[in-house]
Amino acid sequence: MVPLNQDFFVSFGKTVLKPEEVVVSVFIPFSKKGEFVRAFRHAPRKEGSFATVTTGMRVLFAEGSNVVCDISIYYGGMGATIVSAAKTCSVIMMRPWNDETLNKAYNVLLEELDLPPSAPGGKVEFRRSLTLSFLFRFNLEVLQKFREMNITDKIPEKIEPLPKEIDSGLQEFQPVSEDQNLQDPVGRPLMHRSAISQATGEAVYCDDLPMTDGELFMVLVTSSRAHAKITGMDVSEALRLPGVADVITAADIPGQKVRVLFGYEEELLADRQVSCIGQMLCAVVADTREHAKRGAAAVKISYEDLPDPIFTIEEAVARSSFFEPQRRLERGNVDEAFNAADHLYEGGIQTGGQEHFYMETQSILVIPAGEEMEYKVYASSQWPALVQSAVAETLNIPSNRVSCHVKRIGGAFGGKVTKTSILACITSVAACKTGRAVRCVLERGEDMLITGARHPVQGKYKVGFMNDGTILGADFQFYANAGNTVDESLWVAEKMLLLLDNIYNIPNLRGRSAACRTNLPSNTAFRGFGVPQGLLVVENMLNDVAMVLGCPADKIREVNMYKGESVTLCKFKFNAENVRRCWDDCKSKSDYDNRRSAVDQFNRQNRWKKRGMSIIPIKFGIGFSESSLNQAAALVHIYKDGSVLVTHGGTEMGQGLHTKVQQVASRELHIPLSKIYISETSTTTVPNTCSSGASFGTDVNGMAVCSSAQDACQTLYQRLEPIRQKNPKGSWESWISDAYLEKVSLSATGFFRGQDLYIDWEKMEGKPFAYFTYGVCCCEVELDCLSGDYRTLGADIVMDIGRSVNPSVDIGQIEGGFMQGLGLYTLEELKFSPSGLLYTRGPSQYKIPAVCDVPLRFNVYLLPDSHNPHAIYSSKGIGEPTVFLGSSVFFAIKDAVAAARSESGLVGPFSLDSPAIPERVCLACVSPFTQMIPINKPGSFKPWAINI
Repeated sequence: MVPLNQDFFVSFGKTVLKPEEVVVSVFIPFSKKGEFVRAFRHAPRKEGSFATVTTGMRVLFAEGSNVVCDISIYYGGMGATIVSAAKTCSVIMMRPWNDETLNKAYNVLLEELDLPPSAPGGKVEFRRSLTLSFLFRFNLEVLQKFREMNITDKIPEKIEPLPKEIDSGLQEFQPVSEDQNLQDPVGRPLMHRSAISQATGEAVYCDDLPMTDGELFMVLVTSSRAHAKITGMDVSEALRLPGVADVITAADIPGQKVRVLFGYEEELLADRQVSCIGQMLCAVVADTREHAKRGAAAVKISYEDLPDPIFTIEEAVARSSFFEPQRRLERGNVDEAFNAADHLYEGGIQTGGQEHFYMETQSILVIPAGEEMEYKVYASSQWPALVQSAVAETLNIPSNRVSCHVKRIGGAFGGKVTKTSILACITSVAACKTGRAVRCVLERGEDMLITGARHPVQGKYKVGFMNDGTILGADFQFYANAGNTVDESLWVAEKMLLLLDNIYNIPNLRGRSAACRTNLPSNTAFRGFGVPQGLLVVENMLNDVAMVLGCPADKIREVNMYKGESVTLCKFKFNAENVRRCWDDCKSKSDYDNRRSAVDQFNRQNRWKKRGMSIIPIKFGIGFSESSLNQAAALVHIYKDGSVLVTHGGTEMGQGLHTKVQQVASRELHIPLSKIYISETSTTTVPNTCSSGASFGTDVNGMAVCSSAQDACQTLYQRLEPIRQKNPKGSWESWISDAYLEKVSLSATGFFRGQDLYIDWEKMEGKPFAYFTYGVCCCEVELDCLSGDYRTLGADIVMDIGRSVNPSVDIGQIEGGFMQGLGLYTLEELKFSPSGLLYTRGPSQYKIPAVCDVPLRFNVYLLPDSHNPHAIYSSKGIGEPTVFLGSSVFFAIKDAVAAARSESGLVGPFSLDSPAIPERVCLACVSPFTQMIPINKPGSFKPWAINI
């Protein structure tokens, strides 16, 4: 029999077992009288996550007393293997279990379980504090047992576990009018048309397409250096391996070797110099995925390192490493406002990046057609026309030789626009060179390494305000970590400024933004497009104002809200009435005032657990500020059997676009939804499409199908009018049959040119959005101050989305957007090494929200009696706005942390960066245990991970 201790577990993932040995049984003895055993565990996410620190504690007392006869304490996560706290146990052994003994034990434990500041895994101060707080929790449970055994009369503190069970959920929306035709599906809560096939696994995605004869699989070779010259590329060994057909390099590209965005070039395959780890250098094609992977591993790249790579925003700012232009918006006179203010305050906050983590990774299949340089491209792309044009330019052929097809995408969130087109270009070069079909499907780790993420942003501000909370002026500076290429970073930086004012009428307001050029993989578009980062800075400023004045944050927000007819920072006119309606409805439906009182009462009664509340609004602009991106086209065919095929330029990526467009066609053609089908999005049927993004897909594609002067469905319906007049009692099928016999065209195109949106940065004015979607979210959380863990007790969301085309789909988007925002602000953390390598490549290291993170009470209300004359059927776009509402959880956590800090006599503004992971929350609470931990001075050591 071998004890399961540090002598058995000799290092990480290794035991003393010999290759021929197996464990046949594990013996766990029954506990004795007076013996208490307890285990504690902390992990980044409550479920499905490796632990940060674990412990097992066992103590045996002399019968009827509090004197310790035997004790064992072991920790995991504090070294390469299990660690025994033997010195701590010796301090406790044969002594009474009381405060004096435990206080000595805490100090010895702190010395015994030391961690170097560069320890693998990082979070050194947090991990050390957990070792202390676990012992404290064990102490409280032992004291509780003592009281039950009448060993002591002392009533110990209790730390109840955070609640787990989901309580309730409510979705409330305005039903269609009673006189609406029962066949008309618009406004009804219909299920996503592909829901069943997706749930059963029958839905077809790019990688589900059957293999063609002779098809090859492609695997990319990427840079292992962040800033270096390429001095050699040896592919000879790879070419000798079984199954390897070829290696594709930059020299094989027949056309353009770069993609150009905003005047900046991005290489398809680097051949002279690399500017980030993960940059694509070449690609290996082979007869199987495994052979291609082995071939890629055999390619030898030699480098000459270049000096001074830039990874962090601070480094980029210090060295003025920016993509130009930098942007600025301003109204009023900010400096004069500062002089007139009762108070001035300066602060800031940093937001982390966020991985898209779409269910389907980047996937491409390119099939040569065999004649006249034709290629079929199947891609998981939000913008098929971009893939088409990019591939054509890369192969030096006309666009009419390239067709791009998208059946559906397994999630995108902005991450399948520019990156997908580049991958399609490389795959097409492989298909061109080999003359065979080539498939490229990134594995999760590759996808996360190569394709970039949401931009980390640093925001700084100075604000001047009066004693009543009225803000006279504010000055904001934003820095976004763009990575090594420009991608869409300049647009992201611009949109932060265009929506800087949120719902607040700050008369003197200035905002500046810059995209930092660094040696990290290029970041790209992500749901919200910079707004979730920018508005977090704005709302943090408002919270700081409230803390300085010592008044509720919701009152500061109310004092500064827009009212009635208003003008945004870029001189765009809008009516703020529905903003206030959402705010008032949310406070009412969430019972805000009573719950606020209950939270304060809870905090007075609990030392180690605190609750917090927040209520956060959003005003989100819908549409692309680049006017040409707001157009759309559609093609509608009616077949002789009466069935209808609709094709439009948008891509279905789970957001329900196809479902809504089918509802539109059903209404306009006056036929049942069952007769309408959408097969795919293809450049062969609808050319020159725009990206599916900006929460604008239904607006533009629905209008193309239905309501422009040249629309498809109305055109067809009018063509059928003479047929209906001849046979008014006929069926739809009979009308179509008669129309065919009378040689009436049963195919029509529709086009919607969109609104003329623009922004003039010189004049600092324009109309960059078609309209605004509004919303408000109230959240309540419960926080464990010793671990930084929290649970969202309730979330109440009120959204103004006009007259919803499909409330079921829209509410799903609201709930999903909120949860993605919750992940952004409280959970998801990208970790990079000091050399620029992404550590968090895959679900074992990177944690997105799970079922355990859903609020216990989750209610969504659609604002009734709202209308929007600027979109189809008075609806509004909803895909992006609710991501920012996830910040209500962040600010509720911050409210709870403020209550915890007050126990230590700390009041006023404090720093808490996003995401509010348990480490940051725990250290911000400033418990007696975190105060015991010595802080390692930044710059005195090389950290395991850097804050980018």
